[in-house]
Amino acid sequence: MSTDTSAAKAIFSRRESEARSYCRSFDTVFASARNATLTDTEGRDYIDFLAGCSSLNYGHNDPDMKAALVEHIAGDGIAHGLDMMSDTKGRFFETFENLILEPRGMDHKIMMTGPTGTNAVEAALKLARKVTGRREVIAFTNGFHGMTLGALACTGNSGKRAGAGGAALCGVGRMPYEGAFGPDVDTLAQIELMLDNPSSGIDAPAAFLVELVQGEGGLNAATREWTEGLGRIARKHGALLIVDDIQAGIGRTGDFFSFDGWDVEPDMVTLAKSLSGFGLPFAVMLMKRDLDIWKPAEHNGTFRGNTHAFVTARVALEKFWADDAFKKEIAAKADILEERLTRIADMIPGAQLKGRGMMRGVDVGSGELAEEICAEAFRGGLIIETSGAHDEVVKVLAPLTIPTAQFEEGLTILENAARTCLQSHKIAAE
Repeated sequence: MSTDTSAAKAIFSRRESEARSYCRSFDTVFASARNATLTDTEGRDYIDFLAGCSSLNYGHNDPDMKAALVEHIAGDGIAHGLDMMSDTKGRFFETFENLILEPRGMDHKIMMTGPTGTNAVEAALKLARKVTGRREVIAFTNGFHGMTLGALACTGNSGKRAGAGGAALCGVGRMPYEGAFGPDVDTLAQIELMLDNPSSGIDAPAAFLVELVQGEGGLNAATREWTEGLGRIARKHGALLIVDDIQAGIGRTGDFFSFDGWDVEPDMVTLAKSLSGFGLPFAVMLMKRDLDIWKPAEHNGTFRGNTHAFVTARVALEKFWADDAFKKEIAAKADILEERLTRIADMIPGAQLKGRGMMRGVDVGSGELAEEICAEAFRGGLIIETSGAHDEVVKVLAPLTIPTAQFEEGLTILENAARTCLQSHKIAAE
């Protein structure tokens, strides 16, 4: 490809589908990356506050994962093995068992699904219906669970749902997420009343599917009390609790799972995005042992289990989750993020802080303003995007491994971008 940016960009507009999206916000061609820095074909560096939409929690091209993968490939390690047994898969399972499951008292089995988050969600929905014999799944306002039809039926965003082209998005009931009607409305009580009322029109659900921080839905964060209450309601009504931890997991909210330390026992957990540690396609569905009623090949797929990802995911677990050091590092950076985003929110009338841990953002009250802030930040050398029903939240998803000085630099760029856009809005109003 030509290193002249204008010439290099031409092929994308000429040949790539109109479905492309992120590239429309970041009008350059990227050539290399390391940890939290992206470099384009003209040699300009950008600080990455998007991190592959939380697919790169450990940053770009971690040197230890890269070395292990290169060694595996150079040694003619298995490249693709369907769901056959391999040494790399076995080592990943053992490491995940020792460092993640057993310390948390989780006896969940690991199901290799297709390589993306939506595949993991589809497997969870299918199994919940198979186990319970029920059809209805309860999803939540502002939830996002994927773009294939079953997962899309659980997704709330009308723009995403429109992509189904009239196909039936069925088998899903919608309930209000915590805070959906404001801080004074107890949505958990509403959910319980609806399910307790035999004339509410809500069928007994097979499962509840929930994100404990809604990544694409605007960084709405469920509290411990609400989440534990939801688990209690699920048990009361014989429904399964599925936690979609695809974006909120793998350290993003502070610990490996978004529910760590809470009195909640998900029946299933979906993981993808940063699970491989290296940005490789890789997804799993965790399920309680007694739920594993699949018959062999009953839920199949050519790319269930990415062998290269087994290598990098194992290294990621060994490097970052063998002790509490990484967790403490995330907490320290989360404090910095909260302080700096609060400063930005205080600049904007009516703005509010959203999310938790290193999954935070500022609801600036307007999709137009949020988009302008992100565009101005890009001009200043920062990659950052929006989320929310109206794209009104400026969302920070920096790599968890970002050096503190670079993190502060990126937040300064963001703060300056917000100030510039606010001044522009003030001038326009006058």
